[in-house]
Amino acid sequence: MRAALFQGPELSSDVAANLAALAAAARTAAASGASILVCPEMAATGYNIGPLIAERAEPADGPIAARVTEIARESGITVVYGYPESDGGVVYNSVQVVDSSGTSVANYRKTHLFGELDRTHFTAGDELVVQFDHDGIRCGILICYDVEFPEAVRAHADRGTQWLIVPTGLMSPYEFIAETVVPTRAYESQLFVTYVNRCGTEAVLDYCGSSCAIAPDGTELARSGRHEELAIVDLDVADLHRSRRENTHLDDRRLDLYPFLQEKTS
Repeated sequence: MRAALFQGPELSSDVAANLAALAAAARTAAASGASILVCPEMAATGYNIGPLIAERAEPADGPIAARVTEIARESGITVVYGYPESDGGVVYNSVQVVDSSGTSVANYRKTHLFGELDRTHFTAGDELVVQFDHDGIRCGILICYDVEFPEAVRAHADRGTQWLIVPTGLMSPYEFIAETVVPTRAYESQLFVTYVNRCGTEAVLDYCGSSCAIAPDGTELARSGRHEELAIVDLDVADLHRSRRENTHLDDRRLDLYPFLQEKTS
């Protein structure tokens, strides 16, 4: 299964420009043979945009979703994108997945909020494991800070996630998260992890890029630089099965010694 990871757009203050960039990336991704395009956290609207978050927030079936639906249908690929979701008078930092038919197949709300940047504008989601199936792979979603909690990633592994998709907005000086923590999460929970970051600057934030795709054995399959980039990566579920046979961390756990942790369910 071929995936495209869109580290961009680099200038993100305009929603229409963001969606145009997403559409262009989707066309290029489809031409490369990719069946899915993954975009960063809050890719549709900008992230560190202060009060504009509330102004641009919309329901999961709002105008942004309608345009992404058109993009997915026109390009013939699944699109994973971040946006501010308004529901019941509150706003969530969300990621939605729209398949090539234009159907929403998953919507995840960030569960671990990062500092005042998130807590000022968003309400935390209360569903940790959100999954969907794509080309024979069970996919799961986390957003940025979520992946820094090993419990969140392990919960996905225990519930059958094979490919963990992590749209993110990582800024300097935290490059070590992309370079060290993310590969560790992939290895310790034995799954593919794609970490798709923002780039450029937004107010006081300097996004560090370094989007990556990591295999379950820790192999780096793709790594972007600091600027806008579309990375193409092939994921083979056979590699996951092979890694889990060789690296038996999940099966070797002593759940009898830590029953306070949620037990394996799949």
